[in-house]
Amino acid sequence: MSDLRTLPVPDGLDGMRVDAGLSKLLGLSRTTVAAIAEAGDVVIDGRPAGKSDRLIAGTVLEVTLPAPERPVEMIPVPVDGLRIVFEDDDIVVVDKPVGVAAHPSPGWTGPTVIGGLAAAGVRVSTSGAAERQGVVHRLDVGTTGVMVVAKSEHAYTVLKRAFKERTVDKTYHAIVQGHPDPTVGTIDAPIDRHPKHDYKFAVVASGKPSITHYEVLEAFRAASLVEVKLETGRTHQIRVHFSALRHPCVGDLTYGADPVLAKRLGITRQWLHARALGFDHPADGRWVEFTSEYPDDLAAALDGLRAES
Repeated sequence: MSDLRTLPVPDGLDGMRVDAGLSKLLGLSRTTVAAIAEAGDVVIDGRPAGKSDRLIAGTVLEVTLPAPERPVEMIPVPVDGLRIVFEDDDIVVVDKPVGVAAHPSPGWTGPTVIGGLAAAGVRVSTSGAAERQGVVHRLDVGTTGVMVVAKSEHAYTVLKRAFKERTVDKTYHAIVQGHPDPTVGTIDAPIDRHPKHDYKFAVVASGKPSITHYEVLEAFRAASLVEVKLETGRTHQIRVHFSALRHPCVGDLTYGADPVLAKRLGITRQWLHARALGFDHPADGRWVEFTSEYPDDLAAALDGLRAES
């Protein structure tokens, strides 16, 4: 059943394209909004609007949203390389391998952490959307490392609050092209969806506040190993921030990395690893911290850089 929304255009969206503005207003992708507009289901002051038309503050939008899709089903499937680092009645901490999503999503048919845990007989919290129950934070499919999933309902509530309030210590290691200057610094730049490519994110003036702290641990001839601490947790944050500095993660072709360097090092994804995760345990408040070693492909690329330098 379709859903008709009647909305005034806020001042902050004045002059913005229909697809970009409604994407922000409704929390939908620009591709979805464009399809809705092309179907004639975006009306401004009684007139159908195209995706590239401009919004005017104070005008009234009528948007007919399509019926929601059937929720993505979580199917228990064993995941090769998914290692349980720690488990108790409240949480399960895993070391996520490359090529594994945190949870099912539209268009993703590969393995997931949630499906792997279910196949291993681990029952997680029922809080959250059906396909992402227990998930309190995510790692990209191409990013490896340590990740926590809530098992109890209490743990889900406490951990979601901890991530929102930024009391979780998230440490990543990345190899980025070139040599960041200064060698210890903070990247404070807002992030939102890329204005032209829905599958990417970018530094955008109107984006969400995003803060990344980094320190160069080791410098090589062509790249640098950096330790990264996230103050915020935006999608692709590390990848976007270092790309904006013209120091993309090695192997991250989506965000401008040099394919020649990636091929020379034998790496087929971004060199980015969730090295450590620390937080107050939701049951008793004690500080716990978990770490993950570099997987073989990242370790080999790092050895290759050291051999060249």
